[in-house]
Amino acid sequence: MRTNRVLAKLRQGKLVLVTTVTPYASPKLTEMVGMLDFDCVWIDMEHQDYSYDQLFDMALGCRASGVEPMARIRKGDYWTYSRPFEAGASGIMVPHCCTGAEAEQIVRFARFAPLGMRGIDGVEVSADYGMAPTLEYMAHANRETFVCVQIEDREAVDNVDAIAAVAGVDILFIGPADLSQSYGIPLQTQDPLIQTAIERVAAAAAKHGKAWGLPVGSATAAERYYEQGARFLSCGAAIILLQQGWRQIRQDFDALLQR
Repeated sequence: MRTNRVLAKLRQGKLVLVTTVTPYASPKLTEMVGMLDFDCVWIDMEHQDYSYDQLFDMALGCRASGVEPMARIRKGDYWTYSRPFEAGASGIMVPHCCTGAEAEQIVRFARFAPLGMRGIDGVEVSADYGMAPTLEYMAHANRETFVCVQIEDREAVDNVDAIAAVAGVDILFIGPADLSQSYGIPLQTQDPLIQTAIERVAAAAAKHGKAWGLPVGSATAAERYYEQGARFLSCGAAIILLQQGWRQIRQDFDALLQR
């Protein structure tokens, strides 16, 4: 069993830098991200067709280089909250959490007693494949895994204080695109309505001692949110980086051919 790098940094008030290898199910890429000293890899099972076997392989790459694997789950039955942990994720992100009652249900499925009622197995990788005493493993899992809920609906902003108050929720993560859609202004993420919503999330997180964050396009774009208290920031995706790199190569050669 191992200490969670994300939680260790958040408990010290330090920045956690997240990135994603979307859409590639590659343990080589997740291992590389760790070698580059990112803190967390966001593995998006909501919008990608990753299997649990692929999640296991990507998490194995994470463990090899010391970066934490976070799975954004596909919401469904109770097992969709616990299976990512059993496949090696050290944190889960739950999309579209809209009420305090829903946050409580998430914790019930994702945490062992006394916080929740997650089903006990005790032979997965996070339990050292059954070599860790089960009660010790359960306590360790409650302490060293994290639950991140997404605030990406107007209803969630209205209920953010109740969501943030739930014990067992560690991080509030804003989804600006879906949030803008919910407010009727799709992709207008800089609109005052959305910025005010972000401020409400930041205030609720501070009130209840929770971390919060959101995706950002660059360190420059992140600065104002960091100053507002955001400590869980995601930047970059494999597909975007590849597009940018290949586009630049194409442009460079087009310029050469025009000389």
